[in-house]
Amino acid sequence: NGHMVYLSGFGNEFSSEDPRCPGALPEGQNNPQVCPYGLYAEQLSGSAFTCPRPANKRSWLYRILPSVKHKPFSPAPRGHLTDTWDQVKPDPNQMRWLPFTIPASSETQVDFVAGLHTLCGAGDTRTRSGIAIHVYTCNTSMVDRCFNNSDGDFLIVPQQGELLITTEFGKMLVEPNEICVIQAGMRFSVDVSGPSRGYVLEVYGAHFELPDLGPIGANGLANPRDFLCPAAWYEDREVSTGYTVINKYQGALFTSQQDYSPFNVVGWHGNYTPYKYHLENFMVINSVAFDHADPSIFTVLTARSTRPGVAIADFVIFPPRWGVADRTFRPPYYHRNCMSEFMGLIKGHYEAKAEGFQPGGGSLHSIMTPHGPDTDCFEKNTTSTLEPERVAEGTMAFMFESSFSMAVTKWGLETCQRLDKSYSQCWENLRSHFNPNWRPSKQ
Repeated sequence: NGHMVYLSGFGNEFSSEDPRCPGALPEGQNNPQVCPYGLYAEQLSGSAFTCPRPANKRSWLYRILPSVKHKPFSPAPRGHLTDTWDQVKPDPNQMRWLPFTIPASSETQVDFVAGLHTLCGAGDTRTRSGIAIHVYTCNTSMVDRCFNNSDGDFLIVPQQGELLITTEFGKMLVEPNEICVIQAGMRFSVDVSGPSRGYVLEVYGAHFELPDLGPIGANGLANPRDFLCPAAWYEDREVSTGYTVINKYQGALFTSQQDYSPFNVVGWHGNYTPYKYHLENFMVINSVAFDHADPSIFTVLTARSTRPGVAIADFVIFPPRWGVADRTFRPPYYHRNCMSEFMGLIKGHYEAKAEGFQPGGGSLHSIMTPHGPDTDCFEKNTTSTLEPERVAEGTMAFMFESSFSMAVTKWGLETCQRLDKSYSQCWENLRSHFNPNWRPSKQ
């Protein structure tokens, strides 16, 4: 497990063979009458066959046994995973959560799938339109179990603990300050090395892509070559006690048994793959004259809606950078937004809320709900001497922004017992500085 091999690039047409089986990919065709090494050919489609080429996603997997060899699916408890958004009445208030509790392994063994908790979301898994935001808190590895999401794509943001993710395409090691995307239908298993926590952005029926750069040009923000995709790796392993495939389908969980490991893909080719990205590689853009630029300049990945420029979900980060704007209130401005904004913190302190916003916690500012810097932040930054300064040093905050109006789950509002009831007090001491006798200074 020590040395991971990756292929570099975003959305490339990759091809990969496990080095133990050179020539595993058929030459010049996808499904020969007999595949090399006696493998089965299986296509995994991530888009409709007739999607235009830029949006057409599929991969061919050459495997020891096809996925269809399994016992029937049967319903399984879904724990705190949900896709029903009317468990509690709507609540437009600003919300903040303290760091979500990781169960102690001495008390209960919880793996990645059992540790998924839905915090908020909107839309419908059946019409393939919507999103969900989950938190995972776990302490043990998945053994002879894998997960497959039939509803949508997972963008996983580890906050504490590294994840060793085995997929049908190969293995990825994903550490805090890295993210990974596992797209719909891709089977994966997660090993952890200790108490682990993080965030998941799920989108139904859409895929993440790089934002257009407009006048920024051909380079910048997240550069395509910094995205890494696993290289083929297989195990030919019989599991006589039964291997469990967990399938999330229409929001519910199902399990099926089979007697072999699903990570039996000897070679694959295509452009529909899992991938990871290190957030330190993000080329940060900022205002270098005056004014606070809109946070869209920090977009890493976007899942587009059919409306131009409107995202089902954007993944946005607030990395270490220089703040140099003159005659400017430098922190984020006061804001009411037609989008929902969920924020999380991987490490450090977020500039506009230095105190109560902690790593492993979160906040939700819903559509048109006012938000912005707290009293201390405002007072400090209206009186400070403006010199070039490092912003967010040692910090990584992020935002999941969506055009959907998200509902919070019962777990998020009540069961988790991490909702910070005192959040709104951070704005209570904002006072009027209005002076009707103010006059422009004579230049």
